[in-house]
Amino acid sequence: MRSAYRVETVRTAERELMARLPDGALMQRAAAGLAAACADLLGRVYGSRVVLLVGSGDNGGDALYAGARLAKRGAGVTAVLLNPDHTHPGGWKALRRAGGTVVPPHRAGHALQRAHLVVDGIVGIGGKGGLRPDAAPLAELAAASGAAVVAVDLPSGVEADTGEVRGTAVRADLTVTFGTHKPGLLVDPAREYAGSVRLVDIGLTLPARPDLEALQHADVAALLPRPAAESDKYRRGVVGIAAGSARYPGAAVLAVSGALRGGAGAVRYVGPAGDAVIARFPETLVSDRGPKHAGRVQAWVVGPGAGDDAGPVAEVLATDVPVLLDADGLRLADRDAVRARTAPTLMTPHAGEAAALLGTSREEVEGARLTAVRDLARRYDATVLLKGSTTLVAGPDGGTVRVNPTGTPWLATAGSGDVLSGLAGSLLAAGLSALDAGSVAAYVHGLAGRYAADGAPAGAHDVAEAIPAAWRDIHG
Repeated sequence: MRSAYRVETVRTAERELMARLPDGALMQRAAAGLAAACADLLGRVYGSRVVLLVGSGDNGGDALYAGARLAKRGAGVTAVLLNPDHTHPGGWKALRRAGGTVVPPHRAGHALQRAHLVVDGIVGIGGKGGLRPDAAPLAELAAASGAAVVAVDLPSGVEADTGEVRGTAVRADLTVTFGTHKPGLLVDPAREYAGSVRLVDIGLTLPARPDLEALQHADVAALLPRPAAESDKYRRGVVGIAAGSARYPGAAVLAVSGALRGGAGAVRYVGPAGDAVIARFPETLVSDRGPKHAGRVQAWVVGPGAGDDAGPVAEVLATDVPVLLDADGLRLADRDAVRARTAPTLMTPHAGEAAALLGTSREEVEGARLTAVRDLARRYDATVLLKGSTTLVAGPDGGTVRVNPTGTPWLATAGSGDVLSGLAGSLLAAGLSALDAGSVAAYVHGLAGRYAADGAPAGAHDVAEAIPAAWRDIHG
């Protein structure tokens, strides 16, 4: 599992470690890891041209010490000092002793045009907002240079704790981060600026509970339900699907397709699209009498393609089993009814739906995804899976947020979210918590999307068909 911690937590851990180490030892650890990553990216260090963009903080010191190491190996290293009077003195002396040179910012263009590698040490993890006016042109010149760009700890101009980008920022090909991941490295839009991420262990001792975490194959494999020898369809869980309408029967079919592949023992469908569901999936238990009379289920999925019929949504919310709210169900659900539930509720909005529920704009949600998912979970006292380029899952307790590392842009296709809802609902019925069900479903769904697309467009039904392959891959 990959973990990420807020700046305040990282700073505290750094102070505690520095108190036990000789002066400057922690920065040397970071610089050694940074220099090794730069050397790997260059391939050949001797004769290469490296430009350091150096601010006044510790990131600038890391860049200078790493540059000194590269210079000792034969690289031509030039430092662009944004604030010469506040440049890290030890780092600057080390670079100068190793043969490095310096140019002022207004003369950086020529050096950047000739560079093979640019090291971004402008702003550290405590930076807020975009780059200052004196630094922004350097980010633009670096991007235009064609050189590989390596960010120190975090691309300058992005916000470490939130993943927000509120102005000009450095776009890196590689980010070398120290001690732990920072939330902004895992969450868009900042994640897009980070490129590949390489974690350098510098010996930090961090709390057991991170601010963000990303599941990996082994974590998901441990959570996926497995039938035991004595299992039957009811012991494996029964998921109810209240979805679809005369206008959108396909939403019901796709939700059922996801549910059938999610590990539950049976699927009950309730709604007006029963004929379409049975024609595609004859194993489904179909009823047209509403959720109250559908029979026993261990979890409900309600909302995909439901149109404007709020009745089934209210009936499902009144039950004492876990409920997944999606699509029209999000719009039709009464917030007080959601907050009053004693059983878990999992909401699965995309950015536009989340914006409507929060009373803000889609752009604001997409620009501050971590803030939005936490706010929505708190407002509805529910677990929220915010779909998008970075899918996030947050619980109502304000604890660790899960970020999904799988997926593909090809998943942005009609009906894909219906498959995800059915899959997550089935996991709820199988006994997973709302946080685990949402996280595991997003992971499997994203991996299935990669299998289905394989570099080409794919429909939602292709994603559903690829879930078994993703499941087998996870179990190795």
